Amino acid sequence: MTSPAAQETRTPPTGTSYTPAQYRPGRTITDWEPENELFWKSTGKKVAARNLWIAVPALLVAFVVWQVWSVTATNLADVGFTFSTSQLFWLTAVPGLTGGTARILYTFLGPMIGQRRFTALSTVVLVIPLIWLGIAVQNPDTSYGVMIAIAALCGVGGANFASSLANIGFFFPKRDKGNATGINGGLGNLGVSVVQLVTPIVITSSVIAVGSAQHKADGTPVWLQNAAFLWVPVLVILAAVAWFGQNDLKVASTPFSQQKIIFKRKHNWLMTWLYVGTFGSFIGFAAALPMLIKTTFTPIDAAYSAATYAWMGPAVGALARWAGGWIADKIGGARVTIISFVGMALSIIGVINFLPSGGDNGNFWGFFACFLCAFFFSGIGNGSTFRQIPVIFRNQHLKGLTQGTPEYAKALKQSEMEAGAVTGFTSAIAAYGFFFIPAMFANFAVTSAMWGFVAFYVSCVAVAWWFYARKGAESPS
Repeated sequence: MTSPAAQETRTPPTGTSYTPAQYRPGRTITDWEPENELFWKSTGKKVAARNLWIAVPALLVAFVVWQVWSVTATNLADVGFTFSTSQLFWLTAVPGLTGGTARILYTFLGPMIGQRRFTALSTVVLVIPLIWLGIAVQNPDTSYGVMIAIAALCGVGGANFASSLANIGFFFPKRDKGNATGINGGLGNLGVSVVQLVTPIVITSSVIAVGSAQHKADGTPVWLQNAAFLWVPVLVILAAVAWFGQNDLKVASTPFSQQKIIFKRKHNWLMTWLYVGTFGSFIGFAAALPMLIKTTFTPIDAAYSAATYAWMGPAVGALARWAGGWIADKIGGARVTIISFVGMALSIIGVINFLPSGGDNGNFWGFFACFLCAFFFSGIGNGSTFRQIPVIFRNQHLKGLTQGTPEYAKALKQSEMEAGAVTGFTSAIAAYGFFFIPAMFANFAVTSAMWGFVAFYVSCVAVAWWFYARKGAESPS
């Protein structure tokens, strides 16, 4: 019987010379032709799938680290920390600031270093802020400055998304890029829901606790450190799996001197604007929703509601992302993007109508249902925008060229490189939504902030329609 490794390397891609060993786990791949149907069916598809399904759990847990403060902050006051509501919102916001900034760096470092090495290294370093967090939450006298520093370091987990998406895209042919990035991004985004679902459960368990318990005002013991320590061994295992199981693609290795060309591309900035509207909303609402529920709907058991329901919104958005990429592959990304922004605008208008106002208590269930719709449409848009990017840059570079010519091959490689860099850069800027949305709720009335989001979505509809969806658009996608 032929081994899986041998099956992966049985048929060489047409027109290339290579050694079969290069396609095995842990190796650097020098020849990669996903658009070559013979190569893709015999070798490429299996290798790409292996790299994708190792990347997904690593990215999911990186999102857990990035979002751990969205739940931790809601519990600090219960165990003796004396931070104000504004300070707690800032603790949920700061990881977005560092995550977005680190994403810019990771966008360009990822392709330079390689999928395997960068996934492993960027995963294992997240152990450091988690251990520090687990120690700090056990002492209510821990200063606010220390907590801000820990939150900032946890934010680095959000940067893994940029390198992961930029690298994974190189493994797949054009027709599968939307689906592949949808799977990687969508299931990776589920880390937001996982941390919000699992944390309220594990902090009440003494079985896995390392360290002393904290006590609520009524004497109930909790172990907030569990929210951090639980993921330390998981990160170590996932880093090892990535190191020994993934591949580095030589074709994706590109120095910054070549990648920086994207800053001169108009469509880099236009797609960044659109992705800020989709992913920026998804990650910002996910970070803010637990605190928003707890501080807005005080007449009900808000703490219970935040712990019980907040995770559902990010779960809906993450799963919808996968669907958004798949649908965009079928009917076009720009159309799906416009639908997503219209849906988000209408959903947020619904949220506004169910908020407490004028002395009434509002309607929690209407508020929550509309927020679920907003998450759903943001997820759809996340998938469709990432499908648009490679299509836009491919069409821009290949326009007027004949397939099979050296000029075509060179332009195709350039479009792949730029699309990967743009994918990472747009995700980096959009990650600031994690910072700005909680910060807006910390400094402005909730209703005013919500209307600001609606106005922004209207501008996104205009951009998507004019440049990518209308008849005669500059770059249909």
